[in-house]
This record gives sequence, structure tokens and C-alpha cells, in this order.
Amino acid sequence: MSAQIELVSARAVHGLEPVPDLASADRIVISNSGGKDSIAAMDEAVRLADDAGVRDRIVVLHIDLGRTPRGHTVEWPGTEDLARRQAAHYGLPFQVRRSAKWPSLVHRIRARGQFPHFLSRFCTSDMKRSVAHRFVTEQVDALGITGRPARIVHVMGFRAEESRARARRPAVEVDGRASSGRRTVTQWYPVLRWSTTEVWQRIRDRGLPYHWAYDAGMSRLSCSLCVLASAPDLTCAAGLRPALAREYADLEKEMGVPFRRELSMAEVIRRAGGAA
Repeated sequence: MSAQIELVSARAVHGLEPVPDLASADRIVISNSGGKDSIAAMDEAVRLADDAGVRDRIVVLHIDLGRTPRGHTVEWPGTEDLARRQAAHYGLPFQVRRSAKWPSLVHRIRARGQFPHFLSRFCTSDMKRSVAHRFVTEQVDALGITGRPARIVHVMGFRAEESRARARRPAVEVDGRASSGRRTVTQWYPVLRWSTTEVWQRIRDRGLPYHWAYDAGMSRLSCSLCVLASAPDLTCAAGLRPALAREYADLEKEMGVPFRRELSMAEVIRRAGGAA
């Protein structure tokens, strides 16, 4: 009953969200992390692209966050393969890109001497946003459009429930930092006002492939050990990936700063039943 009330209330307050003019887009780039919100956003974007007759203009981008100095994947094992299978589910071309400067997010953290936090999300700016911008440049170059800016629609699985900042976003907005005289980049968040219940309902109704970490107890995917994750998710992740958690705890000691101000990785490991 509470889930039904939640869904009805969200629709009553926000109504139908705007959709960009997909028929006028020269390229539609779908960023896919492999998470539940990404696959739901992809499904919705493909559905509306089909309505506009432009599925052939879609390309799926997965940004890989690399391997730590000890060889562990920053993301959950199998994420890249899952993202590829999710793209193949729709017959879409799939591309993987990585930071050209940093072998992994952990290398970037060590170089900076601190972990990301809410007010300094360099994990996103250095490892994801800049990589996505370079990919868009590649797409614009390949299109070879002259006489006008190329029209790019960038699809992301942001949801308002995830943070106050995302809740303030419109469902469609021009990305001024990514746009230039050569291109206009429109950000589109197809599932922005969807609840978690709606996301999972779409996944189940459509039989969409999703990551095993959810069935193992995680509520979000993201990095395996994300500084913005809830304490229960961090505890769950440390239990599932103890060697990675140990590497983060050792990095805490090396840099002399905790994983989070109020929660060290050593404490997360203790909560997960490991030896700190």
C-alpha cells in the first residue's frame, strides 16, 4: 500500500516529464553504469527512440573506473560484461572508455591525498564527466556535420530520490559545459521522477538483465565501495569484497585520512565481521 501511495503521489506532483526532440538528434548517447537506474533509463529511452524512429542513432557508453594498484576492480566484478549484455539486449552499439590519465579511481585518490566527499566529487568530475565529454567529441567528429552544431542527446539514469541535488534538476537540460559552437548537448534523465519501486517493476516486467550485487543485498551499484553509499550498503560491500575493503583501509592509513569523516573503512570492515 505504501508503495502505491508513493507512486501516485509522485505522478500527481510532477506529472509527465518533458522529452527532448529525439527525431532531431544526430546522436543519442546512453551512459550505462550497469546499475538498475541505468538499465531502466535505457529501456525508456529506447522505447521513445523507437517511437521517433531513431534507434539507429543510439550508442551506449560504459565508463570503466579501472583496477586498483592491487588489481581489484573499483566497480563490481562483471559490471562491464553486464553493461555490454544490456546494450546487446536492444541490439545497440557498445563502447567502453576509461580515464586517459588515471589507471583507476584509487590511483586518483592516492594522488590527491584524500577520498572524494559530497562537496568534492572528483570521482565523478575526473573519472566520468571528463571521459564522457571526450566521447561526445569523438561522436561529433565522426558525424562530420558542418554549417550547424551537432545535436547530441546524452541519456543518464539520474533519479531524484538519490540526492537533493538531483531532485532539483529538470528532466531535460542543456549541458553548458559540454556544449560548444560545434555541438549542443542536451542531458536527458528519463527516470528522474521514478521511484525505486517503479524502476524494479520495469526491470521485472521487461525481463531486463541486472547485476548480481542487488540480489546479494546491495541497494545501489555505483563503485563497490562508494563514499556516498549508505552504511548498510558499505557493510554489505565490505563483506562481499573483503580484499578491496582491506586495500581501502590500508589507503586510509597511508594517507592519514578516513574513508569518510564519520566512518572509516576500518570500522566498515569491523561491522562486516572482518578483522580491522
